[in-house]
Amino acid sequence: MEKIDNIKNEINYYLNKEENVKEEWIEENHPIDIAEALSELDASEINDFTKLLETEDLADIFEESEKDLQIDILKCKSSEEIIEIFSHMAADDITDILGLLPIQKRKELLRHMKQDDALVVKNLLGYDRESAGGIMTTEYLLLSKNLTTTEALNKIKKIAPDTEIIDTIFVADSNKKLVGSVDLRDILSSDDEKKLEELMDDNIIKVSADVDQEIVAQQVAKYDLTVIPVINKSGILIGIITVDDIIDVIEAENTEDLYKMHGVDEEESSDTTLLQSIKSRMPWMFINLATAFLATFTVAMFEDVIAQVAALAAAMPIVAGMGGNAGTQTLSIVIRGIALGEIDFKDNWTLLFKEAMVGVINGAATGLVTGLILYLMYGNYYLGLIIFLAMILNLLVAGMFGFLIPLFLQSLGIDPALASAIFLTTVTDVFGFFVFLGLARGFIVYLI
Repeated sequence: MEKIDNIKNEINYYLNKEENVKEEWIEENHPIDIAEALSELDASEINDFTKLLETEDLADIFEESEKDLQIDILKCKSSEEIIEIFSHMAADDITDILGLLPIQKRKELLRHMKQDDALVVKNLLGYDRESAGGIMTTEYLLLSKNLTTTEALNKIKKIAPDTEIIDTIFVADSNKKLVGSVDLRDILSSDDEKKLEELMDDNIIKVSADVDQEIVAQQVAKYDLTVIPVINKSGILIGIITVDDIIDVIEAENTEDLYKMHGVDEEESSDTTLLQSIKSRMPWMFINLATAFLATFTVAMFEDVIAQVAALAAAMPIVAGMGGNAGTQTLSIVIRGIALGEIDFKDNWTLLFKEAMVGVINGAATGLVTGLILYLMYGNYYLGLIIFLAMILNLLVAGMFGFLIPLFLQSLGIDPALASAIFLTTVTDVFGFFVFLGLARGFIVYLI
């Protein structure tokens, strides 16, 4: 934070002096840090400071800014100024930004752009934002397999300034179909007359444009890639996805899953208004309330037992709480496994058995400690035995349902992260209370 505070002070210095920002200062500070410092200023200060920057420097900062800051900057710029900023940015980044704007503003900006650039952006806007096509860039190196290394290097020198990466060169056949890739290092270290066809790796990992971005991230992680090509139905290269975009996807997907598991809209943040937060969270609160009544009804079935043994009221939340915690542990592992493509409904019954055994063993261990404590507190051996058995059974159920619920929801086409936790908590609460109080009723003569 000290670094950001220093940058804020330096920004205020330029604002007070009303002088253009020195290039040396830009070079000393990373665009991400400048963007973070700017995000803490008010809209008028952001507007004034952007006027002191060279357009190319502003574009670098703009690309690294969060969505809210980007919108603040766009609001204070004319269409001509925005187009000038866009001229220093990659087409995929421009597409992401245009996707944030109202349709009329988007159309206006596209009209002001060069025809070729506008066509590329329009094509990218046609893809789902969370698909491979939606996150790809069209700035890549594609060369013919018949080129020699000397010819390839001459091409690379001409094209490289307009591409996102140059260390991986993609190779096409005479029909422009993607057939392989070659590293720049291999081209530089090979004989001048050697053809790319001889150097290329034809076992290339690729995805189609309509593939979900989460699957793309899985492929990149699985094969340890820095870039993955995107092809159309004819096998022709139409774009590439670089590892920096994949990192953004992983962060976004993890954030989305985390929010969903707790009944929060993924669009909500610390800056969300009071009414928006209430609107986002209240439906899930009522769903939680409905499931909580199931647990209440279960307890109500055993009111006569609780009335006779007051200690049960103090002990029964332990069983439900421990079941919920154990189930959540399994749930986290399974949802992560589903996200990474490691777990499906058919082939992981050994994992179900493992989670059941983990539940039994953990239930026995924690139940033994809990039973001993309750025995020391109330001096009743049978109370300790009841909670020992209840803990084993509830943690067994928690492990099994923590595994089965997300897989079952996935098979129905429902996002496992969205509703798993609610169903799991209901199961562990209802079953925990039922088995504990049910055992207490069976042993009631030994508890009174």
